[in-house]
Amino acid sequence: MPQSRPVVSAGTTKRQPSPRARWMGALALFVVSAAAAAEVRPPNVLFLAVDDLRPELVCYGRKQVISPNIDRLAAQGVRFDRAYCQYPVCHASRGSLLTGRRPDTLGADFRLSAIRQRIPDLITLPQQFKRHGYDTRSFGKIYHGSFETAYVGRTFDDPASWSRPGWFGSPQYYFTPRGIEVAREVYAKKSGNKGGGGGPDAWKNAFVQGLATEAPDVPDRTLYDGEMTERAIAALGQLRDRPFFLGVGYLKPHLPFVAPKKYWDLYDRAKLAMPWPNTPPRGVPEVARRSHGELRMQYANMRNEPLSEAQVRELLHGYYACVSFIDAQIGRLLGELDRLGLRENTIIMLWGDNGWHLGEQDLWGKMTGFELSARVPLIVCAPGRKARGAGSSALVEFVDLFPTLCELSGLPPPDGLEGTSFVPLLGAPDRPWKPAAFTQLVRGQATGRSIRTERYRFTRWTSTKAPNEIVGVELYDYAASPLEVENLAGRPEHAALERKLAAALDAARPPNLP
Repeated sequence: MPQSRPVVSAGTTKRQPSPRARWMGALALFVVSAAAAAEVRPPNVLFLAVDDLRPELVCYGRKQVISPNIDRLAAQGVRFDRAYCQYPVCHASRGSLLTGRRPDTLGADFRLSAIRQRIPDLITLPQQFKRHGYDTRSFGKIYHGSFETAYVGRTFDDPASWSRPGWFGSPQYYFTPRGIEVAREVYAKKSGNKGGGGGPDAWKNAFVQGLATEAPDVPDRTLYDGEMTERAIAALGQLRDRPFFLGVGYLKPHLPFVAPKKYWDLYDRAKLAMPWPNTPPRGVPEVARRSHGELRMQYANMRNEPLSEAQVRELLHGYYACVSFIDAQIGRLLGELDRLGLRENTIIMLWGDNGWHLGEQDLWGKMTGFELSARVPLIVCAPGRKARGAGSSALVEFVDLFPTLCELSGLPPPDGLEGTSFVPLLGAPDRPWKPAAFTQLVRGQATGRSIRTERYRFTRWTSTKAPNEIVGVELYDYAASPLEVENLAGRPEHAALERKLAAALDAARPPNLP
């Protein structure tokens, strides 16, 4: 009699799939996994440079400025309250930032072609992204240089950094009848041709410093930064389906202070706070008092000295109008990033290349060893980071930006970088960090080296011809005053502190930096 099969309830019966079914299931799993992997792409980078922007923004506590778009960005990321450039002038600051190396390593010539001769295996920040499959593009002033036909042209640019040549716009600054008249006069004198040479519009292709301020009643796109924003917005649409590193370099608020009239109309000039302190620090060495000279004697309506109160207010008004103009352009760019659905996978880094004196310490410009010249705005908004809307008082430097962006993007940092990734601060902004930041500059026959700790700034000036010859020393205590009011160097009670800071300054040479 045949043996009966065991009775198994229908709820527990397991039917083995056929080989074909197993194969189809595996194929389906592979397709789903591949599709999911395709959706995970490296983060994009929107790299926003703003020329001569000091931390003059509402998010930095400067309430008389109108900067809603940058303030919103800060509310979505981390604002660094003590960020410092390595060299407080455009070309050197950008060269250091974009190579991740300090000025001593780069040498005296900050053109990328010269730096590459000095460091043959150099890889720049955008180049590292390009090497790892990113489409890297630039608009405006990322490296030093922003005009195709004027000033330094493309001599500071770096073709190896970009997937295609960057966009450089027109050097034309002036648009009102008075501004154009002065520009033509300046150009004629500069060119040595009383007739202007090349016709009445030849000045538009030159770097002409006419009026220091102008408020033309024109659309945003008429000016360099407005046109550039439209081009960058168009590029976002082209890049939306592949990883990109997009550098957008705004010219304003660099002199001349030219912005569309509607941004001037945001401010009441009579209510603007005057600069303080408006005198040099007590006891400051003469070598430290010299500024970059970007204003006086260079612009037709600002050649008297001292400047009158009316002129000071006009300049403040112009700087603020330019900040608001750039803020609006950044708002348009970020709005397009949102519209395209790219914000959640885009790292946004906004920085100003150096600080700027707006009449404080009787200085107008950059290229000093003071806090206002070395301190810069820096805002980082990165997907998936815990800290949002936080401020960090940690000391960070421009050489830190390169390794930070590499870590955020999952890219290996190239050899030779001299900064430290501050990614941990994007999760814990108040954690302990590096003990000091360093800034240096060469001006005339003097070299200044400065160390900024949590509380102090110590600056030593030496002769460029005889490096061991000290020509000036400065010490400032920011617990006593937020800006330099009195030089404390040379006082017996600070002798031990000076020795300690001087030793730290001497030790602060690559590769020994903290």
